[in-house]
Amino acid sequence: MTDYWYNLETGAVEEGMVSPGYDRAGPFTSAEEAARAPEIIKQRSKQWAAEDAAEDR
Repeated sequence: MTDYWYNLETGAVEEGMVSPGYDRAGPFTSAEEAARAPEIIKQRSKQWAAEDAAEDR
């Protein structure tokens, strides 16, 4: 099974671990999902922030 990664520096979708780890987000199961990485990261960050805020109450 091939993993896809989103290159945070270039915005390119990469098949396999091409770029250094600090430039990659993933892995994703498809190139289409990897292309949505910025949106997915933003959604997950909001979810985690909400969960943290709920725990602090």
